[in-house]
Amino acid sequence: MKHWIVAAVAAFALAPSFAQIVIGQTAGFTGVAEAGVKETSNGARLWLDHINAKGGVNGQKIELVAMDDAFDPKKAAANAKVLIEEKNVVALFLNRGTPHTEAVLPLLEKHGVPLVAPSTGAMVLHQPVNKWVFNVRATYQREAEKAVEYLGTVGITRIAVLHTDDSFGADGFEGAKKGLAKAKLDPTIIVKTDRNKPDFAKIIPDVLKTNPQALVWIASGNAVADGVKALRKAGSAAQVVTLSNNASGGFIKSLGDNSRGVIVSQVFPYERSIAYPMVKEARDLAKAKGLDDVSPAMLEGYAAAKVMVEALRRAGPSPTRDKVQKALEGMNKFDLGGLEVSYGPNDHTGLDFADLSIIGAEGKFRR
Repeated sequence: MKHWIVAAVAAFALAPSFAQIVIGQTAGFTGVAEAGVKETSNGARLWLDHINAKGGVNGQKIELVAMDDAFDPKKAAANAKVLIEEKNVVALFLNRGTPHTEAVLPLLEKHGVPLVAPSTGAMVLHQPVNKWVFNVRATYQREAEKAVEYLGTVGITRIAVLHTDDSFGADGFEGAKKGLAKAKLDPTIIVKTDRNKPDFAKIIPDVLKTNPQALVWIASGNAVADGVKALRKAGSAAQVVTLSNNASGGFIKSLGDNSRGVIVSQVFPYERSIAYPMVKEARDLAKAKGLDDVSPAMLEGYAAAKVMVEALRRAGPSPTRDKVQKALEGMNKFDLGGLEVSYGPNDHTGLDFADLSIIGAEGKFRR
């Protein structure tokens, strides 16, 4: 009888419910992109917490180890190294930034670690297909092209383009150029800006000399918000358009009184459209946590978490990095709730949804 009790206790101690799946995130929880990063991460945790409350995946709870890289590519790579080599994560998840992701890529290849839902739409992560990278959002080029096309349809012909002087800015600029070419327009000026500390005292006068009707601004968070403030202070009422990396409530707050009328591209459905089951589900979980609303950035994180959890489920009760990679690559028409995600050996894009929103007088995105 005694031996039976000992054996039962040992078996219980080894039960899957006591196991834990560790995934890792490095992102700029401080720095110019912090508002969007925090909201995206909060959206992911809505679903992760919900799954854990129900017992986890295959009886195992999911632990998300998040590290702050202050939106610095070198720190992103250093954090990823710690997560992979010391924390032994089965996957990296929802990192932020184009040069930051590029800094992490060699580690994915070296250690055979999948990266799920990088929060960047850089084309370099889509083509050529990287075995270890699985995107859950449209490309920046698609967004920028759509934004410029829209400006052309409403009769705007004088368009200035400002972009950060890094791989993210260059990538978004390629999309803007496609839109300009389709509209048969030339930009009034093209300005490369520092990622963290743009010199608006010089930039804004140079831009305004070209008398633009609109500015397509490809930069992150405060770098755009501070620029819009400088633009309005200089007396310009030019239309401002920016990309989905700024689709957060925090970005609106950082704009302050200058938020109204700014156009922001989006890569997920309208966050108040309950016609999409995913949106209704996210809003219900947010409400249960005492949150007033769901932002576009939160929806990106929420969708990313749904893909991550499904990959872990398909990887089985003892998920490994390789099993997670294979589970993702075999994912076909997985329904997020009104949107389907599909991957294959020759396609790791996931979604190609792109839309435009405008910030209304009430300080919320409208479509």
